[in-house]
Amino acid sequence: MSHSHDHGHHHHGHHHGSDEPTSLPPALDMSVPDEGLTPDQLSRRGMLRRTGLLGAGIAAGSVVGGGLVGAGQAVAAPAAHGSSHDAGRSGGYLWLAGDHHIHTQYSSDAKYRVIDHVRQANAHGLDWMVITDHGSETHAKIGVEKVNPDIVAARDKISDTLVFQGLEWNIPAAEHGTVFVHPGRNEVSVLKDFENSFDGAVKGATDSTPANEALAIAGVNFLADAIRRKRISDALFLANHPARKGLDSPHEIRGWRDAQPRIAVGMEGAPGHQAAGLPKPNGPGSGRGYYDSSPSANSWAGYPLESYRTFGGFDWMTSTVGGLWDSLLAEGKPWWITANSDSHSVYADNSTRGPNSDFARDGKYQDPVYGGGLNLGDGDYWPGHYSRTHVGSSNFSYKSVMDGIRAGRVWVDHGGLISGLNAQLKSGRSSVTLGGTLQVRRGSQVDLVVDISLANGSNWAQFVPMLARVDVIQGDVTGRASDRDALSTPNTKVVKSFEVNKSTGTVRLTYSLGRLDRPVYVRLRGTDGNRTAVGLNGAGVDPVGPAIDVVGDADPWKDLWFYSNPMWVLPA
Repeated sequence: MSHSHDHGHHHHGHHHGSDEPTSLPPALDMSVPDEGLTPDQLSRRGMLRRTGLLGAGIAAGSVVGGGLVGAGQAVAAPAAHGSSHDAGRSGGYLWLAGDHHIHTQYSSDAKYRVIDHVRQANAHGLDWMVITDHGSETHAKIGVEKVNPDIVAARDKISDTLVFQGLEWNIPAAEHGTVFVHPGRNEVSVLKDFENSFDGAVKGATDSTPANEALAIAGVNFLADAIRRKRISDALFLANHPARKGLDSPHEIRGWRDAQPRIAVGMEGAPGHQAAGLPKPNGPGSGRGYYDSSPSANSWAGYPLESYRTFGGFDWMTSTVGGLWDSLLAEGKPWWITANSDSHSVYADNSTRGPNSDFARDGKYQDPVYGGGLNLGDGDYWPGHYSRTHVGSSNFSYKSVMDGIRAGRVWVDHGGLISGLNAQLKSGRSSVTLGGTLQVRRGSQVDLVVDISLANGSNWAQFVPMLARVDVIQGDVTGRASDRDALSTPNTKVVKSFEVNKSTGTVRLTYSLGRLDRPVYVRLRGTDGNRTAVGLNGAGVDPVGPAIDVVGDADPWKDLWFYSNPMWVLPA
């Protein structure tokens, strides 16, 4: 995450309710000398330097020139600009780390204040975050309004972290999902209308029935209508822990995405609750992500038993090469992955809910108090402590983060395995980055160029992770699947593995896709190499992939991975 800023612009205030980009926080703005920072700002800058997140350089390297590239576009790289400031703004992105799945005292199963999470996220190096308390009858009546003043106050108090308001949607007929909106005067009313009308728990619509599936589609259509009518300027929906209970069928995922592809944009590639796999007695002794379930009456019958577990901490849909995620990408469907904390109750924290709490009456718990003991049975980390979602943004603003997520300019990591990733597909003078589509003449030479800034410092578990290997995964684009419940694609596999075995410095990896006469996509993953296994579709597809996580014995710090979103090539 390396930040660039056009220093020719005057600094201005943080307009959290508007689309106007905010100035870079002083700690991230290298035009502000160390002596010009407050002690808190200097502390944050020092943390970012130590973890390799500041000054990595390559992470915001020149992606393309003349503007930002989205799906379906490619532009020629420009000649070098005379000013590094100009080059940083026209050719690069700010890679802003964040977390879109966080619970507070306004959730029936959580306890922290909004400001607690925002301070922790800021201290752990996050630039943006979404407060997502559970949809419920109590939350719909009380919580969605009550939490807003706390979010507004946190935006003012911690001005260098963007704080979105959202909620965790009980998707009718399916699992949970993050829904969040651009800040503005109607953020509360739109979220409240949405929750009261379309939340599965509020509406009694949790069973897997066609009527309830249709209600979920109506929910994403409602968000699109709220944007069209200018009640809000933007909204996004991401499916959370999609394979955990087998509730999100392939046809439902395709249905959400196809109904509103600018709103239903992706899913958690890796769930939160990553500490849940730590063995007893010093941990919860469950599955990573609390992926320890088995099929129920509402589960989709086509899912295999292994889909109810994580692999290297990642959801089965994401971690299986040639699996469900790849089946969507092979259709040419943009469907992005993220990673986050799902933070409710933090492992080894020593706080407890405030006395005299009555959630049913108040829609919240009383402020947490010191509890006197370490909560070793809790399965969560603070936002940014373990999982990070890095978004390529054109500037430091709410709009740019949402635009970056929608465009798929996203990569995710666990445990600070790497600190910067700049991946490009190139052909001649044209190039695209994550989420982009490179349009070339048939038979054109296409190359993948990947620059990685390694860990370059200790993570929050106090060791320097080593990147052992990076895999290039490539698949053919086969077009729309005739089966809406397709969960595999035959022509996707690991095509190249690079041995790295370094923890400091930078590495450049290049791979030639050759002269292409058919549409393909590529995506990346990397590992510390500590736990591996042959992929579920065999050694010919994935010879050294993530291993299934053992319930009750899965230390997340001993099994670190990063994943990128895909890029496509369309020869014409």
